[in-house]
Amino acid sequence: MPEQSPFFHYNSCIDAQEIMRAHALAELHANDRFLTNFLGVLIDPKFFPDILNGKAGQVEPIPIPANWHADISEWAAALRAVDLSGELFTVVELGCGWGCWLNNTGVAARRSARKVRLIGIEGDLGHLQFAREACEVNGFTTSEVVLYHGIASARNGKALFPIQTEAGKNWGLQPIFDASLFDVLRSKLDKKYEVLPMISLEKISEGSARIDLLHIDIQGGEAELINDSLALLNSKVAYIVVGTHSREIEGRIFSVLREAGWMLEIERPAILSLAGGIPQVSVDGVQGWRNPRLLLSEP
Repeated sequence: MPEQSPFFHYNSCIDAQEIMRAHALAELHANDRFLTNFLGVLIDPKFFPDILNGKAGQVEPIPIPANWHADISEWAAALRAVDLSGELFTVVELGCGWGCWLNNTGVAARRSARKVRLIGIEGDLGHLQFAREACEVNGFTTSEVVLYHGIASARNGKALFPIQTEAGKNWGLQPIFDASLFDVLRSKLDKKYEVLPMISLEKISEGSARIDLLHIDIQGGEAELINDSLALLNSKVAYIVVGTHSREIEGRIFSVLREAGWMLEIERPAILSLAGGIPQVSVDGVQGWRNPRLLLSEP
C-alpha cells in the first residue's frame, strides 16, 4: 500500500478541499513566460530558479495535497478568508516574498467581484521587487498595492537583515530584531546585513478599518508578534493564516489566541525529522484562525 502524503494529515472544521475546488478555474491557458497556477495566477520561474526552472508555459493542477509552495491547509485557509470577506478584500502579508498570498488571494477576490487592497512587507529588496513585478503582471494597479521594505514587528525600531547577492536563492533569511548601535555600526563594515526599519502592524494597517486576511510568515517571530499585537488583532483582523516554525511556537499561538476567543478552523502541525533522535522541522506548520468579533458571513 503506497504511503499517503503527510499533507493530507491536517485537522479542520471546514471542507478544505472543497474550498480549493470552488476557486479552481475550469479552463486555464498557458503563458509562455510564466507558470500558471490553478487560480490563474502567473508566476515567473526566476522567483524560484532551483524549483521552477523550465516550467514557463506550464499550467499547474489543483495542489491537492500540495505543490512546490503550499499544501491543502494553507491554500484552504487563505481562500477561506476571501470567502468570508465583504465587498472589499484587504490582505496584509508579513514576509511577503514575491507576494504569493497577495497575488493568490487578490486574484481569487477580484474574480468574485470584490475590490482589493494588497499590503505586503519584506526585508529582502530583491524579493520585494519580485512582489512588485508579480502584482503588475497579475493585473493589480499601483493604487491597489502597498509594499514596505522593512521587517514586520509588534513595535517600531531597527533590525538587521542578511544581504544576499541573488534574489530567489534563499527564502529563509532571518532578521536580527532591536539592533544595537554596535550591531548597526558593525553591519556597515562587514556589509553582510542591511539596517532596516522594524514596522509595527499598527503602522502597516493604517487606513484599513478591517483586515480580512493577515498572513504571517516571519521565520520564527510569529508567536511574539501575535501576543504583542493582540489588541489590534482582536479589533481589526478577521482571519489569520500563520506559518509556524516549531511545535513550541504552535503551542504559544494556541494559548494566546484560544484565550482571546479566536476559533481555530484548520491546522497542520510542523512536520519533523527525527534524524539522530533530535527533532528538526522539515516543513513549517500552518494554522488558520477566525475572529468571531468580525463575522460577515455564516460559518
